[in-house]
Amino acid sequence: MSELNVEIVTPAGITFRGEIQSCTVPGADGSFQILKDHADLLANLKIGEIKFKQGSDEKFLATSGGFLEVLKNSISIVVESAEFADKIDVERAKSAEKRARNRLEKKEEVDLARAELALARALNRLKIASQI
Repeated sequence: MSELNVEIVTPAGITFRGEIQSCTVPGADGSFQILKDHADLLANLKIGEIKFKQGSDEKFLATSGGFLEVLKNSISIVVESAEFADKIDVERAKSAEKRARNRLEKKEEVDLARAELALARALNRLKIASQI
């Protein structure tokens, strides 16, 4: 089976390192998939889902954006955060969603862009967690 080496790194350390068959990431201009022998690439990632196939398993991670490099069948993903679906604290994500929505209702008292990003991250985490 065709293999890619992948490493997913956050400020907290290495989230995942291993061999996979394919990887789909949330590119800044839309999601895209990486397979063996993909062209070398450097890309921005946005809030969304990292999905990869490892053997017969599919793994899902919530990410809040960063960068990706593909070089000779190796993928390096450096992101602000990466959480496997089964590790997401759903109650914490619901709380974050509620806080962000409350902030957005009080438009004149908050940084709207920051509140919108917080809401997007919370909704993404909830979406990914629902896939397990």
